[in-house]
Amino acid sequence: MSKAKVYIDGQSGTTGLQIYDRIAARPDLELLRIDEDKRHDLDERKRFINAADIVFLCLPDAGAIEAVSLVENPDTCIIDASTAHRTSDGWVYGFPELNPTQREAIATSKRVANPGCHATGFISAVAPLVQAGLVSPDCPLTCFSLTGYSGGGKGMIASYESDDRPEALDAPGIYGLSLAHKHLPEMQKVCGLSKAPIFMPVVDDYYKGMATTVMLHADMLVGGAGAREVHACLSDHYAGQRLVSVLPLGEQGTTLYANELAGTNRLQLVVCGDEQRVSVTALFDNLGKGASGAAVQNMNIVLGIDETTGLA
Repeated sequence: MSKAKVYIDGQSGTTGLQIYDRIAARPDLELLRIDEDKRHDLDERKRFINAADIVFLCLPDAGAIEAVSLVENPDTCIIDASTAHRTSDGWVYGFPELNPTQREAIATSKRVANPGCHATGFISAVAPLVQAGLVSPDCPLTCFSLTGYSGGGKGMIASYESDDRPEALDAPGIYGLSLAHKHLPEMQKVCGLSKAPIFMPVVDDYYKGMATTVMLHADMLVGGAGAREVHACLSDHYAGQRLVSVLPLGEQGTTLYANELAGTNRLQLVVCGDEQRVSVTALFDNLGKGASGAAVQNMNIVLGIDETTGLA
C-alpha cells in the first residue's frame, strides 16, 4: 500500500511544528520537506503542494489564500489552519464531532478549514445546545476563554520566555478588547446563531492549555432547562466520541485548571450549576484539539483511517 504524501506549508510556525511532531514518525505517511532556503519560493511551494495528497496550511490568512490559488492537482486535499476559509463556501468545517454528518463531509472534501482554538471550545459547548433546541439561535451569549501563551505564536512565546520580560506578563492579560475577535464569524456561523457572542479572551503565564466557558441564566434556556438538562444534552451529543467527552455532573471538584488537558488531543466539557445558573467549560490543549491535533484528526478522516492515529 502506497504512503500518503503530506506537505506542511508553513512548518516553521507553532502549529506547523506541532503537526510535524505528531506525524513525522508515522510509517504510513511520506512527509515532503521543502528546502529551508526555498520555503518562500512560489514555484517551489507550488510544486510541493501539487505533489501532495494532503497539504496543511500553517500560514497567515493572506499566505493561505495564496497557497490555495497554487493548487492545480484535483486530488490534493487542503487542511487550512488559518482563519481565511472557516466561513467560506466550498469549505468543510473541521470539527468532526459537530453533528452526525460532519465526518462524512470532511472525508469527502478536498477543502477542510481547521477550527480556531477559542472557537473550538465555544462551538463544542454551544452548537449541540442550539441543535437540540435548548438554546435559541437568537440567544445573547457571552463567553470568556483562558489560554496559554503558546496560542499567540512565536512572538508571544518569545516575549513570555524572555529573561527580561515585562512584569505585566506575570498576570493574566485580557485582550480582544474591540470585541471583534477573529474567531467570532465561525463561532456564530457554525453554531447557527443570529448574532455573534460577546467574547473575551484571556492569556496567562503558562505554556499551553485552554478553558473556554459559556454562562447561561435559566431564562436563556428553552423549556425551563437547567444544569441537568444541559449536561444530558451534551452527554447524548458526544456519546461514543473518542476525543470529546463530558465529565459526569458534579465531579468537577472545586477548581478547574486551564492546563488540565495540556499535552493531549482531547477535549472535555464540564457542566456546573443548578436550575437557575449554568456554566459549560471546555478544557483542552490549544495546540492539541485546538489546533494541530484537530488538523491531524481531520487528515486521518480524509485518508479513511482511524481518526485517532498518532493522537492517542
